[in-house]
Amino acid sequence: MANRKGGNGTRRAGSALLLALAFAAGARAEVKDSAANGFTVENSVVVAASAADAWDALVDDVDAWWPRDHTWWGKASTLVIQPRSGGCFCETAGDREARHLVVTFADPGRVLRMTGGLGPLQGMGLDGALEFRFAPAEGGGTRITLWYRVGGYTPDDLSKFAPVVDRVQALQLGGLAAHLARRDGPIEEES
Repeated sequence: MANRKGGNGTRRAGSALLLALAFAAGARAEVKDSAANGFTVENSVVVAASAADAWDALVDDVDAWWPRDHTWWGKASTLVIQPRSGGCFCETAGDREARHLVVTFADPGRVLRMTGGLGPLQGMGLDGALEFRFAPAEGGGTRITLWYRVGGYTPDDLSKFAPVVDRVQALQLGGLAAHLARRDGPIEEES
């Protein structure tokens, strides 16, 4: 992983952010359901990459595409996904470590399921099931769907969190789609 500073690296990072934001505006995003005790969100995009290539980018390049402002330690962090049952979606920064999610199901090129609470949901004692689903897209490419169902006890009304989590998930999926577009070609817009 190369660390680019200033010059072209700054322009590339800015371009990648714009591409991810453009994706977030054009992708299909939806709060599927929400209640005081939980919610389900789903985001989807079509990419030019094959399912195998999209899977590889998801698990092998997570440190390159995951938005740094949605990590515990920003640029100091390294992210990894171990795509096997019991594997870790983990973040490290020197002696600091965080386990974001645990892999519970891995079917390469089809489904990666992980459980746990991302970000502040973890500290709230909430749990969830997160899936990246890969399917052939009409007209070619791959549809990647990011689905996340969260629930558990909290004195807070979780339905209020659903739109925020939905936007964050769109940014995360947008990061993956932008990474694939840089590698493999343009992102196809939803119609």
